[in-house]
Amino acid sequence: MNHFQSSVQRGACLGAILAILGGCAAGPDFVRPAPPDTDRYTSKPGPESTVAADGHAQHFTPGAEIPADWWRLFQSPQLDAVVRQAISNNPTLLAAEASLRQSQDNLRAGYGLYFPQGQAGASAIRQRTAPLQQGSQTSGSIFNLFTASGTISYTLDVFGGKRRTVEGLRAQADSRRYESKAAYLALSANVVNTCIARAAYAAQIRATEQLIDLENQQLHLAETQVRAGTAPYSAVLSVRGLIAANQALLAPLKQNASQAEHLLATLEGLAPSKAELPDIDLAGLSLPVDMPVSLPSDLVNQRPDILSAEALMHVASANIGIATAAMFPSFSLSGTYGGASSTLASLSAVSKFWSIGPTATTPVFQGNSLWYARRAAIDAWQQSQATYRGTVLGAFEQVADSLKALEHDAEGLQAQDEAKRAAGQALNLSQVNYRAGLVAYPDVLTADVQFHQATLGCLQAVAQRQQDTVALFVALGGGWWNEARSAAKKEAP
Repeated sequence: MNHFQSSVQRGACLGAILAILGGCAAGPDFVRPAPPDTDRYTSKPGPESTVAADGHAQHFTPGAEIPADWWRLFQSPQLDAVVRQAISNNPTLLAAEASLRQSQDNLRAGYGLYFPQGQAGASAIRQRTAPLQQGSQTSGSIFNLFTASGTISYTLDVFGGKRRTVEGLRAQADSRRYESKAAYLALSANVVNTCIARAAYAAQIRATEQLIDLENQQLHLAETQVRAGTAPYSAVLSVRGLIAANQALLAPLKQNASQAEHLLATLEGLAPSKAELPDIDLAGLSLPVDMPVSLPSDLVNQRPDILSAEALMHVASANIGIATAAMFPSFSLSGTYGGASSTLASLSAVSKFWSIGPTATTPVFQGNSLWYARRAAIDAWQQSQATYRGTVLGAFEQVADSLKALEHDAEGLQAQDEAKRAAGQALNLSQVNYRAGLVAYPDVLTADVQFHQATLGCLQAVAQRQQDTVALFVALGGGWWNEARSAAKKEAP
């Protein structure tokens, strides 16, 4: 009786130890990185708004919400249609979504580690024995052997290797989810930027063509004056040279516009020959004036690339636990039941066999491979920490650059707009004075060139301001976490 009680006590102690060990897992528990210890992106507090340029001043609101469909703030139905088409059909985005589904299915497969594993087997063989292999001098025999068996096994997760494996798969799925959001953000930004660039090229082409039409009128006037003997022939040559120079500028502008169209078609997942792109007027794009600015502590929880880097840190942390658990013994329970017979008909009634019991294995000598595998996992964890920190710093840099860019874009556009107005007034005055015979024709040509350059510079400044506005939305993460709220606003009457 005492021996029985002692056996029960030892079994209870072993079960308690296994239960305690089963409640913990080898390796470190992942802890999210601490939020940044700064409340702004630039060395000095930025202005609350930009200067007014082209009739608009942009205002920065810290902590304001970013809509998921931020491109709708440009108030262009054509732009929204192009972005929607790209989101539904872009190959890169579809590949990212497939990768996400793959990681989610891998996670679901990983949950199977928590359950017992069952296998069934059957065999039908005909064989001849050689008793001499067992030291017997009897003659061999030929017989049939039919076998059917089932095995159930369960590996005890004493040191948490299974849990760390599933934890790593879950973190990997998180990383793929954020990579998909990053691909979504990059696609929408590329589409909007390309639409803006295409509209800007079209505006510059129109401005150049209008200038050439004006110069052709001036050429006709110069030819009339030459025939009347009131102007030298050199005036005609000067105008023709200016027209040719401006016509030469049209070719690269049209090439850039064509490349933008081809890029848009590709982003939409279509061949350039099959894409039907709407015409978007640069002046028809409304500049978003109320600009949200997320706090640095919020940005690290919004940017998809930062969240993906954090998830990869989690994967690296789980891998340390997996490598650590591999250094300890493993325990499993298994049971097998089956039957064997020389005929298939009597298989269920003859020669039953079964086995049940625990199994323990422990690594004894692996040539330090398990130790260094754990060291490699720790190195990967340290690498993921540095990568995360670099990603955060890069994100802060992009936000700071975008904020400063919008501030300087407004100042530059304001100056360009003033230069355009001054150049236009100078051109009109030169034309009036030339008709009155007060100035020579080269003065008109000079004013022509200055006005054209100011017009193109103003168009480029408008496009740059809009593209830097896109850059700020992207730098802040694009508002993907507000998708449900944005969808509800669109469905509301």
